[in-house]
Amino acid sequence: PIDVDGICYVRAPFHEKKNVKYEIEIEPKMSFGTGHHETTYLMMKHILDLDVQNKEVLDMGCGTALLAILASMKGAKHVDAIDIDNWCYLNSIENGERNNITNMDVFEGDASLLTQENKYDIVIANINRNILLNDMSAYANVLKPGGTILFSGFYTEDIEAIRTSAESFGMIFNNHIEKNNWVALK
Repeated sequence: PIDVDGICYVRAPFHEKKNVKYEIEIEPKMSFGTGHHETTYLMMKHILDLDVQNKEVLDMGCGTALLAILASMKGAKHVDAIDIDNWCYLNSIENGERNNITNMDVFEGDASLLTQENKYDIVIANINRNILLNDMSAYANVLKPGGTILFSGFYTEDIEAIRTSAESFGMIFNNHIEKNNWVALK
């Protein structure tokens, strides 16, 4: 199990329950996102610090949907979770049901699914450097003015490339957190 600051506890079905504010049960199967990897852990820390109450949230490259589930548990109005991998798509649906999440829609696909009609207060993108750079315009187009975007899936040496690209689309760097040379930007 993964414990994030004594507030969020992520466990598999065979782990004992723990009395914390946000307990998430994940059956990872073949999907990324159990909280063990530094980037997922860092993104969970960012989400725990964010006000997501009544916000529209996008989890791009959702893997197990762990981050989408956490946003939902924190009071998001609605969450869209998207992953290109069929295993992840199916696993995200299963994990949403496992955690009684009723305000999350899961889609199989990539950034081409993002349209001007869907706007988000918070965009979560824990993918990798090259995909983030490639899809930056799509994320910028669906982020509401004044919204928050979280990027992870890359190393400290990639901060400048991600930051420069995001700023070219009008985003303003707020902060970053690190763990073992992995980074999550806000």
